[in-house]
Amino acid sequence: MSTVHPARSEGSAAPGPGEPGQTSGPGEGDGPPLGGVVPPSRRPPASTRHRPAAAPLPRRVRLARHFRRDWPLIAMTLPAVAFLAVFHYLPTLGNIIAFQDYNPFLGDNPLQAFIYSDWIGFGNFAVLFGDYLFWRALFNTLRFSFAQLILFFPLPIALAILLHSILHEKIKVFIQSVVYLPYFFSWVIVVTFFQQMFGGAGLLAQHMRSAGLEPPTIMTNPDTFIFLVTSQIVWKDVGWGTIIFLAALSAVNPNLYEAAAADGAGRWRRLWHITLPGIRPVIVLLLILRLGDSLTVGFEQFILQRSAVGPAAAEVLDTYIYYHGLLTQQFGVGAAAGLFKGAVGLTLVLIANKVAHRLGEQGIYKKT
Repeated sequence: MSTVHPARSEGSAAPGPGEPGQTSGPGEGDGPPLGGVVPPSRRPPASTRHRPAAAPLPRRVRLARHFRRDWPLIAMTLPAVAFLAVFHYLPTLGNIIAFQDYNPFLGDNPLQAFIYSDWIGFGNFAVLFGDYLFWRALFNTLRFSFAQLILFFPLPIALAILLHSILHEKIKVFIQSVVYLPYFFSWVIVVTFFQQMFGGAGLLAQHMRSAGLEPPTIMTNPDTFIFLVTSQIVWKDVGWGTIIFLAALSAVNPNLYEAAAADGAGRWRRLWHITLPGIRPVIVLLLILRLGDSLTVGFEQFILQRSAVGPAAAEVLDTYIYYHGLLTQQFGVGAAAGLFKGAVGLTLVLIANKVAHRLGEQGIYKKT
């Protein structure tokens, strides 16, 4: 039963000091309840009441619970995991022959040849790094990769921004279809098309000769081969490269453009302050992945034109592995070159991702 202070019985508005029911905190009703009875409205919710801590479940029990909860997702992921294991991770075991004097004719099958081959440590790497043809191929690969990074990588971004700014839907779809189409051509068709257009007997040379001019040597000039290769890549892949950037642009909030236009921002200011920051994470991600493929500039494109310009201009690491690893049956040297490519690519990806984290970007994985 609650007790009533005499002052209250006389009609006083405020309780006296030390009186039961006086508020001592900043909020009304924070004091102790009258008579020590807590009304139901002031009781703490059941979720915040003190409960004894439950004992942690064993790891096996927690894994079983997670499996019962997520088994549909695990079942859908299994085919992709099996594909990666069979076609990507299992073949990487073949890199072991980079440390062997591999002879495919030992034993009755490739597995016995692998078992019976002698281990030579880093002997294949010594042969590889002592070959000047390897350094020439590495230099050409870096040169082509740098040219593609400077001349090709910004073009899909610019094309995506241009297509995104076109308001007429039919014109946008038509341009997209035209620039996407060359991606589905094989490199044989692409090189043949350039040969018919810019070769010695091509369309351009015929028109220049009919006009009394001497046509330039475009398809067989080693000095300009780097620009020829880059232009072929631009013509073939620039449309396909815009897909990811168009998807990133579609995620930018259009209200930002309207608000910026209402504040007087012009087209370039909206591009600089809204568009580019909106797709910056995607640009950084693709740039990191591109750096990881710095030593992979292509195979078919170069092997088709290698005889026209000579190996001094067209030899890259992929063609070097083919000619000096497979055709000469130096499988260990070829595997060492491939392992070198993978190690350099992985190192570049890790460094670029670290730099992205330092600049405040997420990169290809979150910073831990």
